[in-house]
Amino acid sequence: MRQTVLGVFVGLILAGVGVFWWQGRAQVELYAPPPPEPEELAEADPNELPESNPGDMVGPAPPEASDLTREERRFFRYDRNRDRIITRQEMLSSRTDAFRALDVDGNNLLTFEEWAVTTSERFEKMDANKDLELSQAEFATSAPRRRPQRASCNC
Repeated sequence: MRQTVLGVFVGLILAGVGVFWWQGRAQVELYAPPPPEPEELAEADPNELPESNPGDMVGPAPPEASDLTREERRFFRYDRNRDRIITRQEMLSSRTDAFRALDVDGNNLLTFEEWAVTTSERFEKMDANKDLELSQAEFATSAPRRRPQRASCNC
């Protein structure tokens, strides 16, 4: 009995989602012009440029430069919901791509073997002369690339 009630309930939810999805796809743009009449299509010259009269319509304003300081921009990279508070979840979310790159089997658990294989491969890439030792020059190749500095011009 419980499975039947649950099945009916899930079916109603899926039907409701389908109706909303169907209505959303059938919605017409608010300012879309009406489709041209079939006679107008036959008379149109394919090399002629279309003309339009925008009337009183005004486009969106261009974006403005941000007045945020460098530290505020760095803060907002972590503060995803812009509530001016960084939660633990927001702080850790920036590292998920790096974690997924290390998690080879995709089970959301980083084993020592997965870490060791990745670290060994990284060491082998840095060891250019294959002597199983890293000189300062070889180790320097592993430094993260710095972004080129933009000229600070107050023109």
